[in-house]
Amino acid sequence: MKAKVILITDDDDDDRYFLKQAIERKMAKVLIIEARDGQEALQTLSEESTTKINLVLLDVNMPGMDGIEVLERIRNETPLQHIPAVMISTSDEPNLVSTAYAKGINSYIRKPNKISEYDQIAEAIKVCFLDTTPSF
Repeated sequence: MKAKVILITDDDDDDRYFLKQAIERKMAKVLIIEARDGQEALQTLSEESTTKINLVLLDVNMPGMDGIEVLERIRNETPLQHIPAVMISTSDEPNLVSTAYAKGINSYIRKPNKISEYDQIAEAIKVCFLDTTPSF
């Protein structure tokens, strides 16, 4: 079985670290690729010729290109449209959440206040998106 590949896009080093650690605790075969902003995420998605990305995790508020803009680009690129995308943000403002779903996000999760809650997010991501997503 091939490793599942997840692209974590977040400008906060700590958030990327905690999410990565939680996912690695919950999944035996996983490869985490990190991007610090939206532009880096899109570059990574366009350059990944040997590795197929199974899931994209996006922060909303990032400098330059925000998570909503990245999501729009992903949904408008035919080779990328099928990739599930989950938004993880400190904001749960209703208009922002509605916009994310209207633009094609698969799930919207509020960032946890406690480090231990990252494990719950990782478990949900595993069950909802990776246990059923075929490896390419």
